Amino acid sequence: MLLFILSSGFINAQEAKKIDYTSDRQVKNEERYPGAIILSKVEDQVHFTHQGIEVWCDNAVFYNEANFFKAFGNVRMTQGDTVSMASKYAEYNGTTQFAFASGDVVMKRPQTTLKTDTLFFDRVKQQAYYRSGGKVIDTAYVLTSRIGRYYMTDDKYTFVSKVVITNPEYEITSSQMDMYSETGHAYFYGPTVIQSETSTVYCERGFYDTRADEGYFVKNSRIDYENRIVEGDSLYFDRSRNFASATNNIKVTDTINSSVVTGHYAEVFRDRDSVIITKRPLAATLQDQDSVFIHSDTLMITGEPEKRVIRGFYDVRLFKTSMSGKSDSIYVDQKTGLTKLINLNSGPVTSVSKLRSPVLWSGESQMTGDTIHLKSNPETEQLDSLFVFNNAFLIQKDTIKGYNQVKGMELAGLFRDNEIYQVDINKNTETLNYMRNEDQELLGINRAVSSSIRILLNNRQIEDIYYFDNPEGALTPEEEYPINQRELTGFNWRGEERLITKEDLFAGKPAPELVKIEGIPLPEEQEEFFDEREEDDLLLNENSRLGPEDLQNEKSQDSTEAVIPEMSPLPNQQNITDTIPPATDSLPGNEPAGNLPQKNQEK
Repeated sequence: MLLFILSSGFINAQEAKKIDYTSDRQVKNEERYPGAIILSKVEDQVHFTHQGIEVWCDNAVFYNEANFFKAFGNVRMTQGDTVSMASKYAEYNGTTQFAFASGDVVMKRPQTTLKTDTLFFDRVKQQAYYRSGGKVIDTAYVLTSRIGRYYMTDDKYTFVSKVVITNPEYEITSSQMDMYSETGHAYFYGPTVIQSETSTVYCERGFYDTRADEGYFVKNSRIDYENRIVEGDSLYFDRSRNFASATNNIKVTDTINSSVVTGHYAEVFRDRDSVIITKRPLAATLQDQDSVFIHSDTLMITGEPEKRVIRGFYDVRLFKTSMSGKSDSIYVDQKTGLTKLINLNSGPVTSVSKLRSPVLWSGESQMTGDTIHLKSNPETEQLDSLFVFNNAFLIQKDTIKGYNQVKGMELAGLFRDNEIYQVDINKNTETLNYMRNEDQELLGINRAVSSSIRILLNNRQIEDIYYFDNPEGALTPEEEYPINQRELTGFNWRGEERLITKEDLFAGKPAPELVKIEGIPLPEEQEEFFDEREEDDLLLNENSRLGPEDLQNEKSQDSTEAVIPEMSPLPNQQNITDTIPPATDSLPGNEPAGNLPQKNQEK
């Protein structure tokens, strides 16, 4: 009895795997289709069922012993209530549960519709595959590619070769992409470009949420706006807010105003035409073939291209070949050529606030005051004039010893060929300078007061001093001049702070601790779609339109079709970027790795 039960169960199981069918008309044509039944529609279509799959067609050739059929005309195939497929022609092998469809193939899932010319469907693996070009239609986009593979269990597509996503707002071109239908999440592997009217994004590994219109990009990633280029180890992009942020080794290039800003964290607000950079930010602007560098704790760049304004806050450092400076904050109007060095301490003057006062160095000359303005010609980009407001103090090291000093309430200076050649000091002026003859022998120390003073300089050295409106003073031999009176009230020589080279912009500051970039893992290696089989164990059948040679995996696939977008030209860009001092030492552990974060933000 036990043997009978087991035998019956085995027979029933075998019969359950056979394809069932119904048809209005059945005929045989052994000469043309040996071993097959020809099924035809009269009123109702031919209907096949097999282990959860149903197929309807107008005509069919069914090989009962081989458990295989070929379907012709208005073919429809369904698997449960989640997958439906229509085509002009189809084949199905019940033994291997492998199907092939051709001719205007349309496969529908709850979230997407796939259209292609030919499609292979492996029910055991629950995978569909095309290699002759296909189109996937979603509520948010239309995607085309030469090769595509659909994993039904994960509701995931893998596209390779000539992958293009078209959306009313943008177009994505990639060499390889994974797309999850339910969420609309896309992962890029290889050169990828996201093009829209307002921006171009490039990356070689990235993520994009096609429903929320936001993405995260790593590996050679870049965002090109109309007049800015944003680069960094990782970029976050939100199209709906016209917002982008960059983390680690970032560079923001202004293609209109010939300037570059570097740092390790940046936020870009396109609608407001603003950029905020922190973590060792550095702005480099080209002026008359000479770069001006500005460093501070935070840099903010705002305004339309023709009205660009740079603001720097806290511990501002400025360097130019002929000049350097420091201040609490800085304001640069690129349209008017005005630069303001500002002291944020508005309280009474103390030893601390004196150290914080704006200061400029030119050669061995030092200028300080409550506020310093530098004016350059926007057309020629050359320095034009200098103004110091309140508590102006000019100090210059004597060629041998001591300090020449000039002080007053206000100072105005004029430049020629980017070199200061004239300084006027007004209101309560006072001077102390070491007088020498042509042989540089010291004649004495001259101390004088007057209403205003004019100083002429040559090669950054004081050449002549003119006193106006009842000057009072006297020349005293050095040995008779008290040492404790050789500094005017308010004297504060800060030469040890002077920036000698570009590297001094970061002097005394530790390298920033870079955040660990959460990268995007490489795609899992795909198993071959067409399994290796013996000649007598065919995926389809010997009566199939396709032979074993048609069911071979491709030996190679196109590696890339996405072209790197050409960067907007920047006049003399090399003169700027090549001279920027390194923003950080080489720090380990910042290579992209790990899982995808929700946002690319600083903590």
